[in-house]
Amino acid sequence: MSNLIVVSNPHDWPLNIPDITVVPARVYLTDPAYGSQLRVRVFNLCKSYRYQSLGYYVSLLAEARGHKPFPRVNVIEDLLSPGLVRLITENLDKQIQKSLALIKSDQFELSIYFGRNVAKHYDQLSRQLFNLLPAPLLRAYFDRQGDQWHIRNIKAIAASDIPLQHQGFVIQAATDYFSGRKPSIQKQIVPRYDLAILRDPNDPEPPSNAKAMRQFEKAAESLGMHVEFITRTDFGRLPEFDALFIRDTTYVNHYTYRFSRRAAAEGLVVIDDPNSILKCNNKVYLAELMERHRIPVPKTLLVHRDNVEQVIPALTLPCVLKQPDSSFSLGVAKVTTEEELRHKVDELLDKSELIVAQQYLPTEFDWRVAILDRRPLFVCKYYMAPGHWQIVKHGEHKRDYVEGVTQAVSLEEAPPKVVKMALKAANLVGDGLYGVDIKEVGKRCYVIEINDNPNVDAGNEDAILQDVLYQQIMTVFLHRLDRRKQAGGW
Repeated sequence: MSNLIVVSNPHDWPLNIPDITVVPARVYLTDPAYGSQLRVRVFNLCKSYRYQSLGYYVSLLAEARGHKPFPRVNVIEDLLSPGLVRLITENLDKQIQKSLALIKSDQFELSIYFGRNVAKHYDQLSRQLFNLLPAPLLRAYFDRQGDQWHIRNIKAIAASDIPLQHQGFVIQAATDYFSGRKPSIQKQIVPRYDLAILRDPNDPEPPSNAKAMRQFEKAAESLGMHVEFITRTDFGRLPEFDALFIRDTTYVNHYTYRFSRRAAAEGLVVIDDPNSILKCNNKVYLAELMERHRIPVPKTLLVHRDNVEQVIPALTLPCVLKQPDSSFSLGVAKVTTEEELRHKVDELLDKSELIVAQQYLPTEFDWRVAILDRRPLFVCKYYMAPGHWQIVKHGEHKRDYVEGVTQAVSLEEAPPKVVKMALKAANLVGDGLYGVDIKEVGKRCYVIEINDNPNVDAGNEDAILQDVLYQQIMTVFLHRLDRRKQAGGW
C-alpha cells in the first residue's frame, strides 16, 4: 500500500520525510490519476479541516475512492466540537491527573505527533488521546480547576504549527509510523485487502499460539490479503484496515471489546463481532438463552442474594458456581460443602448481582465443536487436567497452569448429535467463530458454554485439518470482504 501526504501547499511543508510522496490538496482532489489508484493511505495534513474546506474534502473523497484517509471525516467532525471532544475523552481522567501532576501553571498544551510527544513522560497520555481521536498532528489544551486538570479542547494542527525545535522529532515519529507495516513483498497475488490480527504478546494463555498465528498469516496472504499483527496500542489505526481478527482473550469491559466495537463502526469485517463478545461473555445470558430454546444444559440456577437457600435443594452438592464473565476455567469453582458454597457465593456476588450455579457433571473430557459462519469447522476432545476436574488447572501465578490433553476428531467421526447440538446453540448467538463445549453423559448431551474466542492452536485443534483449517477461516473473511465491497460497503 502506497502512502501519500496531502498538504494545502507543498511550499509551506517544512518536513522532509524520506520515501513519502507529498501532493497538493487541489491536485489530489482534481487529478483523475489519484481517483483511479488503489491501495492508498492518505495522510491529510492540510492547514484546515473546517467543514467544506480543502482538508475536509481530502478525507471525504479519499473515503469515497476507497483510499484510507487519516484522519477520517468522522474524526474531523469530532475535532470540530469541543463538547464532543470532552465527552469522547472523559474516561481518561486518571491518566490526565497522573501525567500533569507536576505542572505548576494552570494551563497546559500537549502536542501529539503521530501519537507521540517529544517528552517521553507524556507518551502514554498522547497515545490514549490519539487512539480516541486519530489524526496525525494534534494539540490538546488543558485547564486546572482547583487541584484537577480538565481537557478544554483538542485541535488538529498544521505542519506549519510545529515548532522548529520539534521538527526533527516529528520527522522521526512520522517515519516510524509510516514504516509500522512490514514492507510489501512481491507476490503473484497483489493484496486486495488489509487484515489486522489483534493479539497480546504477553498473554500466557493466548487463543492461538505463535505457530498458529504464522499459519493464519500464510493462509490470508495466499488469498490476497495483507496481514499485520497489532496490539492494544494500535486502536487509532483501525481505520487503516478492511478487517479485524481478534486473537486475544475477549472481555466486555476490556480493550478487546472496544476494538471490536470501533472496527464494526468503521465498517470492517470483524471476528469476534461485538454482539458475540457481549453474549458469549455472560453466562447469565447464555443460561437464559439455552433455557428459552430448550437446549439441554446441566441443571442451572441463577443465584442472587435472596435465593442462595435454593442452591442445594435444586442442584445438590457438589455443584459448580460461575461468575458471569468467567473464561479459561477462571471464575469457575466447584463447591462440596454448604460452608464452602456460602463463602464462594458471597465472594462472587460481590462482583455481580447474578451468578450461575450448575449441576456438577463429571466426565473424562468435554467435546469442543467449533462453528464458523453457521457451519461446523472442527471437533476436539478436551480432557481434564491430571488430577483436576477442569480442562485447565491454575496455580497461584499467572503463568502457572496445567492443561489436559487435546485430541482432534474428524467431523465425520464425531457423534452427529454433538455436532448438531453445537450448531443449534451457536446459531442462536450469530454467524461468527464459536467454540461450543458439550458434556456427553450416557446417552445425553449438555451444552456447558459457548465461547466467542475459541482456541485455534497449532498442534492441537489443527491436527486433522492442518493448513486447511486456517485456509477455511481466512476464506470466510475473504468472502465477507468481497460481499461488502460488491454491496458498496466502502
